[in-house]
Amino acid sequence: MAVMNDLSIRSATPGDLDEVLAFWKVAAEGTSISDDGDGVARLVERDPDALILAEREGALVGTVIVGFDGWRCHLYRLAVHPDQRRRGVGGALLAAAEERFVALGGRRADAMVLDRNASAHHAWRAAGYEPQPQWSRWVKRLTGFRRAEEVRRTPTR
Repeated sequence: MAVMNDLSIRSATPGDLDEVLAFWKVAAEGTSISDDGDGVARLVERDPDALILAEREGALVGTVIVGFDGWRCHLYRLAVHPDQRRRGVGGALLAAAEERFVALGGRRADAMVLDRNASAHHAWRAAGYEPQPQWSRWVKRLTGFRRAEEVRRTPTR
């Protein structure tokens, strides 16, 4: 994708996924039900450019998931290694994400940010994002979940 000074921005490949999962344990706030090998593999398989990585000197220093469903632009898992924060990594990832959204026809990006993560609030505001207190996130775990391998093995009618 792009090189900014010593920072390289690129789309993840299937070979990056174990490293990404380990990285999130160090750099991301909170966990998600889909933060596993199957969930991330399914993401990258469905949309190879959805997971963007930032690397410095060959080391993973940041991630963002850039989801566009044809209607809305969603950002998830903006995570920067603690040793690399306030060094332009998050801003570079968001610039790459926003560039992708614009190329796809997106008009507005939104992000899921934990209420308790004050340092993330500062970073999002610095990037031009604002909270929308009139909205709440509503969640339901789905039953009947099948792993990616099971879905691929299921014959279609």
